[in-house]
Amino acid sequence: MVRQELQEASDELRKAGEAVDASDVRERIHDQSDQIAELATRASGPDHGRLDRHMNTLSELADQLDGDAAEHVRQARDHLRAYRETVDGV
Repeated sequence: MVRQELQEASDELRKAGEAVDASDVRERIHDQSDQIAELATRASGPDHGRLDRHMNTLSELADQLDGDAAEHVRQARDHLRAYRETVDGV
């Protein structure tokens, strides 16, 4: 089962990584993309805490970026937020 919102977040991060020149930032973005893609296909979905950590990291990344890269990171965060609204608890 693929959690579509999480997969879309990962895809947006891939696009952001392609728009970034700095290799260290691109690496952080791709790392987040990989982790979120894994969450999209795991047997059990992520909890609120895990999603919150990713959302905080994406906020930090978006603040460091501008242009298309920042917009893709913000879109990824929006997808995480939309998925998080479907998670039970908190």
